[in-house]
Amino acid sequence: MKDAARLAAYFIAIVVGGALLAPILFWSAQALAAHGVFLFLVKYDFNTFFHRAILIVAVLLLWPLLRVSSVRGLGDLGLATNQNWARDVGNGVLLSVIPLLFCGALLITLHLYSFRHVFVWPRFGKVVLAAIAVPFIEETFFRGIVLGILLRTGRKWLAIIAVSALFAAVHFLKGSEREPAIVTWSSGFQSIGDAFAGFGDPMMVLSAFATLFLIGCILADARMLTRSLWVPIGLHAGWIFASGTFSWLARRQMVALPWLGTNLLVGIIPLGLAAVTWIVMRLWLKHDCASKI
Repeated sequence: MKDAARLAAYFIAIVVGGALLAPILFWSAQALAAHGVFLFLVKYDFNTFFHRAILIVAVLLLWPLLRVSSVRGLGDLGLATNQNWARDVGNGVLLSVIPLLFCGALLITLHLYSFRHVFVWPRFGKVVLAAIAVPFIEETFFRGIVLGILLRTGRKWLAIIAVSALFAAVHFLKGSEREPAIVTWSSGFQSIGDAFAGFGDPMMVLSAFATLFLIGCILADARMLTRSLWVPIGLHAGWIFASGTFSWLARRQMVALPWLGTNLLVGIIPLGLAAVTWIVMRLWLKHDCASKI
């Protein structure tokens, strides 16, 4: 359990370190802006600096984590080189995009959603960039490093469940909508408490957290079956692109929770679509492995 303990210490250090660093970043930005340097920093609230502080600490502590965990290469994380990476990424994208866009088309046909009158192209550009960058970063971290280290405990499904729950929690947590009147050393810790407010709504937990947890399990299973991150990266990219593109193209006509939430990745319907993707992915990988024999 030493590896699990190291990971636990790593995440505790991230939270505490981020909470302590956030006020320093905020005060520094305010001081620079007051002297006419980087004036654009004034528009960012404290919670923005809190989120950036968490990321900075996570990156700074990642190398020490790998060192103390004796991770020297892919093999130490249970990963192998994949010569068919481009094909796997493409197939992963198709497996996640097609069900979501089919669902989106059905929702528009049923007049639950309608096309927007104005399309903001810079917003679409952000969707494309997110679909390219986010999967590489998150899959490397969650399914590559964190899951790879936990798998060395010998408890496969416990490791998958733990990483999937962490993945869902990180995405489910929301920053506080309340900006502190005065930023103090304790403001970061207050933001941590506010971030868990979403768990007070059982319906939101059912519709959002459960879907994210299942998606985490699918991505972890794809990683285990292929000993590679390329299929998970493709799946992740497809989900981001399809959901983001649909939100860019259409707007909701009515509140439809819990079976459909604010986007195509929240609700009972997306939960079912994710399950379908999981089944199809496993069938495809089974056939792919059989064809190589």
